[in-house]
Amino acid sequence: MASAPEDTTPRDIDSKITDEDIKRARKQIGIPQRRYVPTFNVTATSDAMRHFAFGLVGDDNPLWHDEAYGKTTRWRGQVAHPLFIQTMGINECPAYPPEIKPLFRGLFRGIGKYLASTTWSFYKPIFPGEVAYEEYITSAIEVKKSSFSGGRSVIDSYRSLYVDQAGVPLATRDLSLVNAERGGSKEKGKYSSVSRHSYTPDDIARIDETYAAEQRRGAVPRFYEDVEVGEELTPVAKGPLTMVDLISRHIATGMADGYDIGPLRYGYKARQKIAPFYTPDKWGVPQVQQRVHWDDSRAQDLGLPSGYDYAIMRFAWLSHILTNWMGDDGWLSKFKVELRQFNFIGDFHVVSGKVTDKRVDDGQCVVEITLEAANQRGDITTRGTAEVLLPSREHGAVVLPEPPRELMARGANMMAEAAARSRQN
Repeated sequence: MASAPEDTTPRDIDSKITDEDIKRARKQIGIPQRRYVPTFNVTATSDAMRHFAFGLVGDDNPLWHDEAYGKTTRWRGQVAHPLFIQTMGINECPAYPPEIKPLFRGLFRGIGKYLASTTWSFYKPIFPGEVAYEEYITSAIEVKKSSFSGGRSVIDSYRSLYVDQAGVPLATRDLSLVNAERGGSKEKGKYSSVSRHSYTPDDIARIDETYAAEQRRGAVPRFYEDVEVGEELTPVAKGPLTMVDLISRHIATGMADGYDIGPLRYGYKARQKIAPFYTPDKWGVPQVQQRVHWDDSRAQDLGLPSGYDYAIMRFAWLSHILTNWMGDDGWLSKFKVELRQFNFIGDFHVVSGKVTDKRVDDGQCVVEITLEAANQRGDITTRGTAEVLLPSREHGAVVLPEPPRELMARGANMMAEAAARSRQN
């Protein structure tokens, strides 16, 4: 078998952010957007819920896995991990009118797109058999200089509203993504001194100690009255990051990521529709842009030492320490995570948390928690905050939070508008 030829082919990393793209992006704000790729899970199933907790979170909590166990909890059945809702969401946005359609064609082509932060609000649990609907809009566009690439960058923010078939809000997700010029990242050399970490048997033994010390509250209620401001949550170990972790992420959430890509014939069909998303590797094989996560040579084109994780993996990792701590009777109400640095193949993280405040709001017992994840180099790559609702000896069981009136109204109108369109057709 012939060896791979020396890589002398220029990579398509020299695309620039244009004023026209920024102008069109700003015109998208507030317009419901179509999803051209079907949602990974149309219906929540027991198996899909298990696969999500297994693949993305690495969480063996029986509440997410075992129907019989779930029946013994206050939820009276298996429930999905809070972040599972991101794999759902039927999108019923109608076709764009002619004056709107050009706004969504070929935006920021050839530009690197990196998920930077997420903010969630959760209102209802997801049980097997449920269906969700999603409305997805651009909420903000910000232009700034990139500390990663050194060139111009655009931060685009999006909001997803998830509702059930009655239009009742299940959750909202606000995402911010950084569009950065790929070529500048190598020239800037921010990660030029970082190399893949090697571990000794003693290193692995210490990592295993953190895994072994993990604590899940489970069926024992954590009462609000027992929580002290300043107390620390039991840390959670994640990594060292391997290819298995990346593969398992796709088991949990699918392959698409907004692009209709897939294996074999699916890949061929995708290349016919979204050719710019594919570029040849050094062997001439068309490969998806997201191969930067697992293809070290592609990552090195961008000035990175190796492939790296998907942002949603660390979002899920920070949620794990929270659900471990709050127990089956708690409710994760609000959750925000910001990524500060990359998490490269081979990196190991410890997720930690601390209680920073507690209060009673109209009978709801709220605990505020700060979160961070640090790698083996001591870098804090990820920070987060959360609000957890806990049961109380005085106030009783957790009452699910009430969605804001404007979300209730929008959810109801989503369902009514879709029904009206279906009758017209």
